[in-house]
Amino acid sequence: MRLNKTILQIKPSGIREFFDIVSTMPDALSLGVGEPDFVTPWYIRDAAIKSVQKGYTAYTSNRGLRQLCEEISLYLDKRFGAYYDPTDEILVTMGASEAIDLALRVLVEPGDGVLVPSPSYVSYMPITTLCGGRPIPVECPEEDGFKLTPDALERAAAQGAKVLIMPYPNNPTGAVMSREDIAALLPVVEKYDLAVISDEIYAELTYEGKHVSVATVDGFRERTVTINGFSKAFSMTGWRLGYTAAPSDVTAAMLKVHQYTALCAPTPSQYAGLAALRDGRYDGYKAVEEMKEEYNRRRRFIVGELNSMGLECKLPGGAFYVFANVSGTGMDGQRFARGLLAAEKVAVVPGDAFGDAGKNHIRLSYATSLRTLMEASERISRFIKRDAQDK
Repeated sequence: MRLNKTILQIKPSGIREFFDIVSTMPDALSLGVGEPDFVTPWYIRDAAIKSVQKGYTAYTSNRGLRQLCEEISLYLDKRFGAYYDPTDEILVTMGASEAIDLALRVLVEPGDGVLVPSPSYVSYMPITTLCGGRPIPVECPEEDGFKLTPDALERAAAQGAKVLIMPYPNNPTGAVMSREDIAALLPVVEKYDLAVISDEIYAELTYEGKHVSVATVDGFRERTVTINGFSKAFSMTGWRLGYTAAPSDVTAAMLKVHQYTALCAPTPSQYAGLAALRDGRYDGYKAVEEMKEEYNRRRRFIVGELNSMGLECKLPGGAFYVFANVSGTGMDGQRFARGLLAAEKVAVVPGDAFGDAGKNHIRLSYATSLRTLMEASERISRFIKRDAQDK
C-alpha cells in the first residue's frame, strides 16, 4: 500500500538508534537514553494501586481529573510563580510529548515557520513537519552557552516564522535561560508576533538558582504555551502523564484535538500524578529534592572526569545531560560515539542527533548510578588514549 511521503522522509531518532544497538551488546554501558534511574517514589505508586483497588478505572474528563488540574495550578503557582486557572487554562495530556504535539497542531498552519533552537530535543523538528510546519533551526553555539540570543533569533525569525520553541533547561546541553536572557528576546518575539511553546519538563532539575518559567516574564504569558509533566521530576516516565498551561482560547483548541486523538490520560496515572503533587506539597517535594541532589553529585563528577580527559565540557545548569566537545580528539561526534561503542561498549549519543550545531559533541546522560558513571569514565579514558596512540 502507498504510505504517507512526509512520514517516509522523516529520519528515525538518533537516540534510539544507539539504544537499540546497546540492547544487543552484553556488558555495554548506556549513557544514552534520558530516563531517570530512580523508581517512582512509593507514595505515588501506592496512590495508583489504591485507585485501581477502588475501581477508579473509567475515563476521566477529557481535560483531566478536576483535582489534578487544581493541584497542577497550585504547583505551578507556588513552585514557579506561574498562575493558571484550573478550570480552563490547564489540560492533562499523555506525557509532555503529546502536549508538544497538541500545541504545534493548534498553532501551525501549513507552511508556517517554527523556530527550533539547535541543539535541542530530537522530536521538535519531526513533529513540526508532521503538523505541516516548516522547521527553522536557530543556531545556539557553545560560545553563547548554548543559549538562545536575540541576534540568533532575529536572523532565523526573518525567514518567516510564526512559532518559537523554547526548550529550557535544555536537552541535550543542560543550558538554562535566566529571566534577563528571556526578557532580552521580547523585542524580537513582539516584532514577529511569535507564539511561544515553552518546554519546561526539566524545570525541577535546575541546579543554580531557581527555574524561570517563560510565562512569568513580562510580555510572554498571553503568547506562551507552557509544557510540563511528571516524567523527569518525579521519575514517572512510563506513566505517560504531562500537561499544558496556556490562555483559555489556546487550551480550548488543544482540548478539541486531545478529545479526538487521546480522549484522556490514563486514569491510574492521573491519580498517581495527583499524589505526586498533593502529597509532595506537604513535605516540600522531598523526593524531588533528594533526586536532584543525587543528580547534582553525578553532574559534578562526570564533568570533572571528562575535562580531565581533555574533552571540553561546561558544567550544565539543568537537566541531566553533559554535552561534551570531542573535536580535540580529531573526531566528530558520530565517529567518537561509534568508535567508543565498538571499542569499549559505552553508548553515548552523537551531538548531531540534536541538530547540526552539535556535530562535534556527544551527549552523555548522568541519569544512572555513580558506579556506572565511574566505570564508563574509565572506558572513555581508555578509548581516548588508545586512539591517540594509534595516531
